[in-house]
Amino acid sequence: MTPPTPSGSDPKKTAKKKVAEKAVTKKASAKKAEPAARKPPAKKAGAGKTAVGAAADTARAVKAVAEKAGAEAADAVKAVAKGAGGEKAVTKKPVAKKTGAGKAVAKKALVKEAAVDKPVVKKAAAKKAAVKKAPAEKAPAKKVTARRTAATKAAGEHAAVEPLAPAPVPPPETPVSPAMDVGDRDRLLSGTHHDPHGVLGAHPVPGGVAFRVFRPYALGVTVVAGDVRAELQDDGDGFFSGLLPLREIPAYRLLVTYEESVQDTEDAYAFLPALGDLDLHLIGEGRHEQLWTALGAQPMTHQGSAGTRFTVWAPNARGVRVAGTFNFWDPSAFAMRSLGSTGVWELFVPGVGEGELYKFEITRPDGSKTLRADPLARRTEVPPATSSIIHASHHEWQDGEWLANRAAGAPAHEAPFSVYEIHLPSWRPGLTYRQLAEQLPAYVKDLGFTHVELMPVAEHPFGGSWGYQVTGFYAPTARLGTPDDFKYLVDALHQAGIGVLMDWVPAHFPRDDWALAEFDGRTLYEHEDPLRAAHPDWGTLEFDYGRREVRNFLVANAVYWCEEFHIDGLRVDAVASMLYLDYSREPGQWIPNVHGGRENLDAVDFLQEMNATVYRRVPGVVTIAEESTAWDGVTRATHHMGPGGFGGLGFGLKWNMGWMHDSLDYMAHEPVHRKYHHHEMTFSMVYAYSENYVLPISHDEVVHGKRSLVSKMPGDWWQQRANLRAYLAFMWAHPGKQLLFMGQEFAQGAEWSEAHGPDWWLLDPAYGAEADHRGVRDLVRDLNVVYGHTPALWQRDTDPSGFQWIVGDASEDNVFAFLRYDAEGIPLLSVSNLAPVVRPGYRLGAPDDVPAWLESLNTDAARYGGGDVTNPEIVKPDPQSWHGRPASIQVTLPPLATVWLRPA
Repeated sequence: MTPPTPSGSDPKKTAKKKVAEKAVTKKASAKKAEPAARKPPAKKAGAGKTAVGAAADTARAVKAVAEKAGAEAADAVKAVAKGAGGEKAVTKKPVAKKTGAGKAVAKKALVKEAAVDKPVVKKAAAKKAAVKKAPAEKAPAKKVTARRTAATKAAGEHAAVEPLAPAPVPPPETPVSPAMDVGDRDRLLSGTHHDPHGVLGAHPVPGGVAFRVFRPYALGVTVVAGDVRAELQDDGDGFFSGLLPLREIPAYRLLVTYEESVQDTEDAYAFLPALGDLDLHLIGEGRHEQLWTALGAQPMTHQGSAGTRFTVWAPNARGVRVAGTFNFWDPSAFAMRSLGSTGVWELFVPGVGEGELYKFEITRPDGSKTLRADPLARRTEVPPATSSIIHASHHEWQDGEWLANRAAGAPAHEAPFSVYEIHLPSWRPGLTYRQLAEQLPAYVKDLGFTHVELMPVAEHPFGGSWGYQVTGFYAPTARLGTPDDFKYLVDALHQAGIGVLMDWVPAHFPRDDWALAEFDGRTLYEHEDPLRAAHPDWGTLEFDYGRREVRNFLVANAVYWCEEFHIDGLRVDAVASMLYLDYSREPGQWIPNVHGGRENLDAVDFLQEMNATVYRRVPGVVTIAEESTAWDGVTRATHHMGPGGFGGLGFGLKWNMGWMHDSLDYMAHEPVHRKYHHHEMTFSMVYAYSENYVLPISHDEVVHGKRSLVSKMPGDWWQQRANLRAYLAFMWAHPGKQLLFMGQEFAQGAEWSEAHGPDWWLLDPAYGAEADHRGVRDLVRDLNVVYGHTPALWQRDTDPSGFQWIVGDASEDNVFAFLRYDAEGIPLLSVSNLAPVVRPGYRLGAPDDVPAWLESLNTDAARYGGGDVTNPEIVKPDPQSWHGRPASIQVTLPPLATVWLRPA
């Protein structure tokens, strides 16, 4: 910038005052508003000029400068907003010559004070007569000369002192039109602008600060900055603009006038990005482990203003805008900006808070538009409505003791772990999360289960999917309440001493056109290869585990449920469908991996990363794989290589689907035929220690024509219940953890339906067969109680030395007997007689170091609905060897029953 010319009196021009004043005025109007350079006073007083004369000249020059600059400043204030906004071409004439036009514009703009020089306007207001004649002449004089008061006074009183030359106020730069560029207008109108903040809002321009606002349907927009009120020019199509003669951007608000209201708001385009560089870096790397804090709708205070930050990942979008209840679902005025190469779009909207509904309007690469729910929404509308809801949690957790004990406790495979599986919407239909919190913890605690497993609670559009087709991965279903209501339920369970597991579904997602499918107009969350994108069984789409942002979305989601909702474990659904490229596909419908194999290497990497991250971040949690194949190392540590060349997947537990199918197949046979299927009950011990197993009798086994658990059993009603009781006790004694689906604990005869849930009426005392159902439930309670107090049944589930067969080949008798040992070597003997006959004095081999045995549980007890064939007395071993052991005992085996004996 060219330095301003020094001003002041020239000794050679003392006699020509008029010429001097004119010269100074012209020079001042031609330069920019910068402080003037000062020449040394000694040189100014030269050429025989007296000090007094020099001071007089100085005063006259100062007055001339002030008069001229003041006139220009006043004209500039008058020209705010509409005068400048209405100009299509920049005028070449000096601003001072536009006094008349400036006055007219000033009246319309309602300028109360000029932000550049507030004292100027105040002076003008104080002297009405002067304002009427020439407000530009007297108004700025005091302002300009005020800084030189001391010097001028000194010059008048002391002739020997030369005053400093006063600095004139340079005129403003030649103003430009603040109206929006045609190209930017078109992009904003079409929803394809990647940087709306670069053109909307307030921006310094030659001549002041340009204000641009895009508010379709508005009748007018006024900028309010302190005492300044400037009505912007209506440029058509919802665009408003104006130029204010300000030196810097002020704090301002917008008054947006509509037909029946006036909206007083801050300008969303006055804010810097509310997402930090570190967040963007981690998102770009696919390593943001708390992704929910960076993406989605986050209520917050930003630059001193309360509002909501909207962020979404949509790298293929040509433009993204926010629509919601706060803008009457018209996204036009809420365009988001693209933040670099990360594909993230962001907009902070002041004044918008919790409870507002919203979606993202995305302009696809082909120019078409789609309205999408937020992939990271923390709250949603109740289905079938699909909007996302701005949410901030206010729940105050009360489970600190539970979390501390969980972190310090033994891992799940070495601890009691008995699970009650629940479908929350149908456990007690009609109950909310908070109402469930009043009933569910007490019920589960009474039955003695250590954990509940919740079928998927993440938001899903179709209730008939039971939650396994998720659209809102970060939102608990709104069917039962808010996210804080769900936290209340988890908190209540923890305070009752019950762990909470949750089914998690990273294998696939539905094709709903308002959710994740082709989210930004192209394949994004799903794989780009059609052969790998479509799930063959469920008509859904599979995630692209090879894309780092997608993997990050899922890994962070697993962490989210554990950290934000204090979930104690994740049961990962359909792992087998993720691991194999040819899962449910015929030859030619899949492409081998780079090694020519059928393993999905991307899915393997994802599962390893997910497990490692969750276990590192959340002490004491457990991950459980629903995996139905012989994949090696599902529960092996990720850094331990297996024979197949893969590291372990890193899960804590795995569902033993083989045991479930084999044992249920055996039990479905009539006892007379069971001897031909004896191996189905013993084969599980061949591989029992290859993984850390859960023995699941889940919802999948009691729906869709498979019949309820008791209905799978052969025989009449008494035999069915007896078989069920014997089977449950066999299951609780078998190595591995236990899982039982709701309704099966009281022998519900009908299949489960999400429409009505368990048949609780079977436990009504008014029902004639209530005792039969209550007896089974009492058995389940006692199984859990004895189980919890008997470390032999859970402490060495994954250690082969914790199990010994007594007799595993008594197929003619349908008898199975084995020992379980705890870490101290204390045994428990389990004997199952799955024939419908009593076997008195049945001899079994026994350890010779146990002097006596006592029956601790018998499924044929009368209180369970059995025939009450028991062993009430202490059983002592004989020195007679049997079953390859040096000692033996004789016990009475009730029909279709399991008996547990412990050292007396």
